[in-house]
Amino acid sequence: MSRPVQTLVSASWLEDFLHQQMPLSQAMQVTVLEVGEDWVLLSAPLAPNLNHHATVFGGSACAVAMLAAWSLLYVRLRAAFPALSIVIQRQSMTYRRPMQGSFAARARLADPADWPRFLRLLLRRRRARISVVATLDYAGSAAGDFSGDFVAFDGP
Repeated sequence: MSRPVQTLVSASWLEDFLHQQMPLSQAMQVTVLEVGEDWVLLSAPLAPNLNHHATVFGGSACAVAMLAAWSLLYVRLRAAFPALSIVIQRQSMTYRRPMQGSFAARARLADPADWPRFLRLLLRRRRARISVVATLDYAGSAAGDFSGDFVAFDGP
């Protein structure tokens, strides 16, 4: 089930927000490619994310995937819960292959059926947890998988 589109923001708005609020995203030259109802797609170039093997540093890949996952929740929640904080509680990352150039991370809910329960808990308890996944893409195929549990709550 889709939710109303009016909660979406433009890719350029989200990119500006990330660069201002999370300076690491600007240093990594993260670009927001797409903001959809059920996904966020971010990308980053190789040069600022390079390791000593001339491939993407694993920490950079994980950071872009986590940022995509966080962004998905932020975009979906910002209209209804403008003062909400969203933090990562747990994450795991699996790397399938080295990335030797620009890469992307597409985030989506791990189980979209969890969204209504998540919202009910937020409304009732002002705190809820949900799982988000992201797939790293390099040169048209999957290069890694991120999974994270995020907690949304009232306050800073």
